[in-house]
Amino acid sequence: MNKDWSHVNPHTGQINMVDITQKQPTNRTATAQAIVLLPAEVLEKWDGSDITSPKGAVLQTAITAGIMAAKKTPELIPLCHGIGMEHCHIAITRSDNALIIHCTTSLFAKTGVEMEALTGASVAALTIYDMCKALSHDITITDIKLLAKTGGKNDFKRN
Repeated sequence: MNKDWSHVNPHTGQINMVDITQKQPTNRTATAQAIVLLPAEVLEKWDGSDITSPKGAVLQTAITAGIMAAKKTPELIPLCHGIGMEHCHIAITRSDNALIIHCTTSLFAKTGVEMEALTGASVAALTIYDMCKALSHDITITDIKLLAKTGGKNDFKRN
């Protein structure tokens, strides 16, 4: 058995939720990113602050969906702990033909919020696709990744 995998019981090889009962709570934050590449048909609907699609205001809907998803991460990812996330902020900016989504989550707890940040950014990107697919299906979601995390055993910052 590989004893390096935190979600695998080293004796049985079965998956299990990591036992955090003995860990001490710390302030924890995480920021994740997703990028949505948009074709000209969608970019033509940009009004300087949002995209108007047949379904409504795209970015505001994506922000709401991303926050809602981040809060429900333990229901979507089987071995995530229910953590009572204390803060979630999603910012969406435009750069040329792309929307860049940053989701930052934070709390004071025994385990981190990386999966919540990644889920929030991912679902915000999926919502943009859903809101804009009536304009074009030539939309690409890319570069979903953790940018930084603090708290717990190790901090991380992507270069």
